[in-house]
Amino acid sequence: MITLFHSPRSRSSRIIWLLEELAAPYEIKQVNIRRGDGSGALDTADPHPHGKVPAIIHDGALIFESAAIAAYLTDAFPKNGIGPIVGDKTRGPYLTWLAYYAGVMEPAFMSKFMKLDPPRGSAGWVVMEEAMAYVAATLEAGPYLLGEKFSAADVLFGSTFALFLGQPFLPKTPVLEAYVKRCVERPAYIRATAKDS
Repeated sequence: MITLFHSPRSRSSRIIWLLEELAAPYEIKQVNIRRGDGSGALDTADPHPHGKVPAIIHDGALIFESAAIAAYLTDAFPKNGIGPIVGDKTRGPYLTWLAYYAGVMEPAFMSKFMKLDPPRGSAGWVVMEEAMAYVAATLEAGPYLLGEKFSAADVLFGSTFALFLGQPFLPKTPVLEAYVKRCVERPAYIRATAKDS
């Protein structure tokens, strides 16, 4: 059994979606987190070292950060095929997309949101427009990040785009709108949304 430490309408919501896609056995333990608006607080029941979510415990091991959880869970529960296994030709691109999400997309989003320009050449990420151009070009060839096959990488990107598409820092485009629609119409996404409370 997997225990997901979760706070509604946060980054842990995407892990409910991932667990539903995997048909993995899990329970949700709701915890309090600090929110951007100043509400919330650290919760001693949350095992994440910084009081954030998502975090899971599986077989006594603590795993946190969305990309690490995605890689771990798709390896542990390969039955539904949303994480290419070692030896699959899409394994490298899959791991690259997970790392790209954590190392480039999230910092690019936060830089844009906070109106900061990453220092060109010394930061490990790029401006959001450059990152989004790469993602959009990939999805134009899509329909998913790995081509025809939906993966846990799409859980990370799709959940973020579903949340922020149409905001000033993430303008709507036909490619992104179609991608988000494909993601949010998945039965596992719909089930997860019902459990995100």
